[in-house]
Amino acid sequence: MKKILVKSILSVTVAFGLVAGGAAPGLAAKNQVAKTEGKNLYAIAFKNGLPKDYEQAIEKAGGHVVNALPEVGGIQAMSDNPAFLSNLKNLPSIEVASREVPLTLNQPSVITHLAQTAAINEQGSLWDSQWDIQRVTNNGESYKIETGGYKNEDGDTIHKAVVGVIDTGIDPEHPDLQKNLLGGMNLVPAGMDETETGDPNDLVDRNGHGTHVSGIIAANGNVKGVGSDLGIRTYRVFYSDLALTTPSIIIDGIIAAANDEVDVINMSLRLYNTSKTIMDGETYKTTADTLLWKRAIQYALKKDVTVVGGSGNESLNLDNKNEVTNYLSTLYEPLGITLKGPTTVVPAQMPGVINVSASNKWSQQELAFFSNYGNSAIDVAAPGGDLGRKYAETLDPESADTTNLILSTWPTYLGTPYTYNAGTSMAAPQVAGIAGVLKAANPDLKPSQVSAIINQTAIDYGKPGQDALFGSGEANAYRALKGIKK
Repeated sequence: MKKILVKSILSVTVAFGLVAGGAAPGLAAKNQVAKTEGKNLYAIAFKNGLPKDYEQAIEKAGGHVVNALPEVGGIQAMSDNPAFLSNLKNLPSIEVASREVPLTLNQPSVITHLAQTAAINEQGSLWDSQWDIQRVTNNGESYKIETGGYKNEDGDTIHKAVVGVIDTGIDPEHPDLQKNLLGGMNLVPAGMDETETGDPNDLVDRNGHGTHVSGIIAANGNVKGVGSDLGIRTYRVFYSDLALTTPSIIIDGIIAAANDEVDVINMSLRLYNTSKTIMDGETYKTTADTLLWKRAIQYALKKDVTVVGGSGNESLNLDNKNEVTNYLSTLYEPLGITLKGPTTVVPAQMPGVINVSASNKWSQQELAFFSNYGNSAIDVAAPGGDLGRKYAETLDPESADTTNLILSTWPTYLGTPYTYNAGTSMAAPQVAGIAGVLKAANPDLKPSQVSAIINQTAIDYGKPGQDALFGSGEANAYRALKGIKK
């Protein structure tokens, strides 16, 4: 598989990260770093839950609490005091603290252009353009078994399972999503940008990514999702059209979704957590982020929530953690940032998360050119789209075939109700949709059982058996619902 610098080709997964806090963004522009200056955010993990006096302790150390995460014994804090981390070391109740710096991916112009030229405004069924959903549902045969809900006598949809989408939000008025949208929560703290007031009901998608992902899971209109009657709950964790965030906000979203008793969580996002990040001569450990991530995911799993994540779009072998670190260090060298130690993808490589790579339309032996992979890393693959065989071979934009991309819903107020996209961001919700319909059909399934069924019934693409590209194979809703094993 080719090693490709994503900035020159395609990366449409929302990619972001914490430089000093431990995760590396896909590609961060210097002006994006500047936008976060002055917002000195910190993740703090306590040893035995939040002590009663945690707010006073943080204030005494020179900061203030932005958000409390009592379920995982953590907080997000803000401070302009350069001695803040040093002061926290004197608090015996704190296990570890680290700095968070919100960054985001700068989407390449090639995909922006293609999305604009391939956008669809026409009305009527677009099923013929949904090669991915056709394949995952066996051309709609899985709908005859389970759609995720049913119509009652009044014609209202009763949702038998709910998928929590932790993402950029949703278009609440989109005609293909309205019937399945059950609300949700905005987790972005007030003041993160000029539009953020802290309103928990502000689910509006400023970027488009979350609306696209939600449609893959549960659209029911001109386009169809994997489970066309699944309920969707939206947890907005990104702010601005650049899709900025920090791990603490995402962790808050995981907790909120679990507390709302969703059946499945989809996270079409990825960070890279490494043991040390060196920036401006200072070394930051990333264990606070890692610890809180682990606690949050285990919290969700204990509440019987199946968690799905995308593997990332850098064409990296995730088994070689030092290779990943070296790649990211090279990427960040112009910004004066160096990463040290083994690197893992978060949340996809966390225990208990279904890690999804991206398959394509044209091959059963090759992944989408951008997809991360790894024999011990990938659980299963799902359609993530790409730009066709010729593009994968030549990387020539003139050979790009947009019919190989993934068609789904888009915020109507951003210019078009439907558009194409690609990435492991598009692959993960295919699997989340399968998990949703499995839970709808079998409500008593535990997360480990849902994962096992998806893996055991996947179509064995690539090398026979488990392999580095497809894991167990390409996930399939029809086979999963029918229990068709390899």
